[in-house]
Amino acid sequence: MWPLAFVLLWAGLIFVRRTIGGLIVAAIVVVLIALGLSHQSPASAVEALNADDFSPYVTKDGSISLPADYREKFLHLGTWAVATKPGKPVDELHNVYTRPEDIEAYRKDGRFPDGAVLVKEITNVGSYRMTTGQSTWSEDIKIWFVMVKNSKGRFPKNLLWAEGWGWALFDAKDAKRNVATGFDTDCKICHVPAKKDDWVYVRGYQVLAKTSLRK
Repeated sequence: MWPLAFVLLWAGLIFVRRTIGGLIVAAIVVVLIALGLSHQSPASAVEALNADDFSPYVTKDGSISLPADYREKFLHLGTWAVATKPGKPVDELHNVYTRPEDIEAYRKDGRFPDGAVLVKEITNVGSYRMTTGQSTWSEDIKIWFVMVKNSKGRFPKNLLWAEGWGWALFDAKDAKRNVATGFDTDCKICHVPAKKDDWVYVRGYQVLAKTSLRK
């Protein structure tokens, strides 16, 4: 079904055609529509007009949301096995995801593009000694971290936007509420060792590297 906007445009053309010189004006309008939408379906054209030009996961005031479908639409970047207590076994797995287009951009330019999204899910672990050796796997999710690349310095007064990124933390008990209060208080201390790599631990994400196997 044609979107309402196109129905209104067509009605407008009929009206214009009935006015003096309407045929000329109508022709100009048709040309403008063709130039702007010739390569888009009506649905995609309307979607493009309504789409946020920065990120679908960020509101106008800089609030960040957790991508609900990241496991279906994002790609796995890598996993960190973490022992949170010195001398103790691994008790967390940090699984990191990003969008396919963000990976492609990084492989090309060696940096994440504006609007790139990183999602880290931190899980509890299961562990058992199997025939292949001691094994550890992800179980229930504890928290999520989300980073959104912001190369243009948006939201300068928002404490959760700093060092070229937006930062967010979501507890598994309420995935819709960002509980982080500021980059300096909740995020910086863990990312300082990765500062030289744009605050991202790219050393653990081999999928970002170019490989001769790719054509």
